[in-house]
Amino acid sequence: MALYSAAASVLAGLERGEGGLKSLVYNSGFAHVRQLYALVSETLRYAPVLEKLLDGASLLQAEKKLPPQLAKVLVYDLLFGKGVKCGGRWKALVRRHRARLEAELARMKVRLKVSRNEDLLAPEQAVSPTATQVPRYVRVNTLKTCVDDVIDFFKRQGYSYLGKAVSLEELKALSGKKFLLDLHLPELLVFPSQTDLHDNLLYTSGHIILQDKASCLPAFLLDPAAGSHVIDACAAPGNKTSHLAAILKNKGQIFAFDVDPKRVATTNTLLTRAGVTGCQLAQQDFLTVDPRDPKYSRVTHILVDPSCSGSGNVRLQLLTWSWAGGLQTPGDSSCPAGMVTRVPGEEAPSAERLQALAGFQRRVLSHALSFPALQRLVYSTCSLHQEENEDVVQSVLQDWGSAFRLVTTFPSWSCRGLAVFPGAESCLRASPAETLTHGFFVAVLELCREGAAAPSSLPAAVKENPQPGEGTEPAPRKRKKKKQRVKE
Repeated sequence: MALYSAAASVLAGLERGEGGLKSLVYNSGFAHVRQLYALVSETLRYAPVLEKLLDGASLLQAEKKLPPQLAKVLVYDLLFGKGVKCGGRWKALVRRHRARLEAELARMKVRLKVSRNEDLLAPEQAVSPTATQVPRYVRVNTLKTCVDDVIDFFKRQGYSYLGKAVSLEELKALSGKKFLLDLHLPELLVFPSQTDLHDNLLYTSGHIILQDKASCLPAFLLDPAAGSHVIDACAAPGNKTSHLAAILKNKGQIFAFDVDPKRVATTNTLLTRAGVTGCQLAQQDFLTVDPRDPKYSRVTHILVDPSCSGSGNVRLQLLTWSWAGGLQTPGDSSCPAGMVTRVPGEEAPSAERLQALAGFQRRVLSHALSFPALQRLVYSTCSLHQEENEDVVQSVLQDWGSAFRLVTTFPSWSCRGLAVFPGAESCLRASPAETLTHGFFVAVLELCREGAAAPSSLPAAVKENPQPGEGTEPAPRKRKKKKQRVKE
């Protein structure tokens, strides 16, 4: 019953405007956040249908002590979900009304001339086909194992290994218990989109990381040599940090920062499970880190993945619903129609919000470029908006003059930066339609000349203090088989 109570509390918090879906779920204190997030999101998606069912069945009139938010959660799980598996008095209550609710659902389908539950949803609430095409990507954690051993492990569990992919069409066609080695990244395995590995021994032991392919690009393209000193400026939840550690082979030093204590705790848990050493994780705003501090004097590589609108997160597309109804689609051609630009229960980012985020992102990127030994930097977001991507990179490069340059990476990557300034095509974009990944943006910057100094004065847009918001392609690495094996 705790699950339903927690879900009802999140719904009530959304209605009162106490926060967004993600923040309310993660601050709920409920132990199984994935389960809670999924239940609330699906309840939101079916909310208009549930309200009609509750009204038609007169459930709230018959059960005056039943809170409306709890009624929605219970009826969703009873009719559309898993059938109210949890116990408690509310379970018994809703089951007493099961026949009446099912009859009302049947009448609704007859009126609308549909046969499936999904057909009751308005077009803007239905799942976009592009979201279901994104596979489940699995990064092999080479700090603990190797690709060959992980492949052997999955084969022993009944999965069929189809070899290395040669096209995106192969990834799109995956089904059942089949998997491939990714065609671009050498330590990335690809499974059908509905594959759930959260309870798999390899995941719980840290031998694999469940990480979208686009999210693997920043560390892969930063490509620090073993022994390098690296900064992860906005580290939580830690997937990219652990990827950096694997690339470094736990040799060298990583300085990882995040300002939120809960996210730092989550990052620490992930890094420990992944076997990361040589990483100093600090609860600190990266903007307060002094580039002149001697301990950062050897930092040559920096990864900047700052808070953004999150508009490229395709997993959330499966859950899309808004209180006002309807989707807002970005205007640029790299974002396919139907791409989600907001989280359920959250407003689409306003122009003011995007400008505030972009101002914050410019400050973080410019601050990172001021570290004296910096040679290479990756700037990335999981946003689709030009304001947070190309516009930020263009503005900061203009501030720094000829000190840094954009590096052309992954020439074979089809989805490039929007042509809003000369050289923007050096940047990478990702989308479910073109790359079978989440929406993403990556830019790689390198030092052009020695002794580059920070600009003497930054424009007002960079100095502003908005509210905090949440080259060549690297040569492929040779995989060396580790001695450690994973046993079932």
